[in-house]
Amino acid sequence: MPPPPVTISIALVHGMLAGVQARGQSCDVYLADAGIAPALLQEAGSRVTAAQYIDLFRSLIHRRGDEGLGFLSRPLKPGSFALTARSALGAPNLETAIRRIARTFRLVQDDLELRPVREGELAGLALHFVNPAAARTPFLHEMLLRVFWRLLAWMAGGQLPVARFDFAFDCPPHVGSYGKVFPAQLNFGQPRSAFWFDAARLENPVRRDEAALRTFLAEAQANVIMPRRGEEKTSARVRAHLQAGQPAWPDLAATAQALHMSTSTLQRRLATEGTSFQALKDALRRDIAIVRLNTGTVPLATLAQELGFTDSAAFQRAFKGWTGSAPGTYRRGGA
Repeated sequence: MPPPPVTISIALVHGMLAGVQARGQSCDVYLADAGIAPALLQEAGSRVTAAQYIDLFRSLIHRRGDEGLGFLSRPLKPGSFALTARSALGAPNLETAIRRIARTFRLVQDDLELRPVREGELAGLALHFVNPAAARTPFLHEMLLRVFWRLLAWMAGGQLPVARFDFAFDCPPHVGSYGKVFPAQLNFGQPRSAFWFDAARLENPVRRDEAALRTFLAEAQANVIMPRRGEEKTSARVRAHLQAGQPAWPDLAATAQALHMSTSTLQRRLATEGTSFQALKDALRRDIAIVRLNTGTVPLATLAQELGFTDSAAFQRAFKGWTGSAPGTYRRGGA
């Protein structure tokens, strides 16, 4: 059974396109490359598939020749991230790797610096903007923190738990989408954007070689921007169980029994994770519907039945409530 599908808030698509839009340029070609209907940009509840989001990221880099997606004063030429990562190979520990990465990043662009920081028992990496104009777009902060956290986690052996993320901008309207992308305490309105982790991790050896780096870079564009799956969470187990049970769509009691806990325990654990059984069920059905509509020609009546709706009309009403758009908008090409 494949893992449950993931979809991405349209707010993050707007963020990714903000660098191009700030230059007064059209985004149509990038949207077309990713198969995203322009009409979806007008609905705050719209979502895109993980594949579309990754394709949009890749299209912006490829067509513009810019790993900075238009956010920086001069393009960050393709290969800059690889060069920065390669500079840390052979470092004796994570602390040295961080210093090398920060030094190399300064060589490939002019607008900001990566600065190693320390705060009591926490160590971190902070963004210091030399060019104030580059600091004005929250997505650039989000992207850079995500990219360098994932790179350092890979350098450290695959795991680098973060204690908190600081953001040098106000809490955005789409903060609800942050949880999976930034799985730690979130602090907004801070003097600088940074991520923090246990300082003891600085002594972790770096055991990555050129072959491992090539493997990492082959999928880096997808890995650094997509949420990591929290398979250990109760909500993830519920989503997996619901997916395996379709089209029967087990109810709350049956799901609790399958997960070997009482109904009240399941509800309490989900509440602790900021969700509920019905919210998870609706989000999974929404995500499955978006992926199916985008990648095939399934009739709406068939899809409605697969998702546990009594008829096509009920499904279409629910879908519009979830996303703000009719299902047809999500057909590849908007057909």
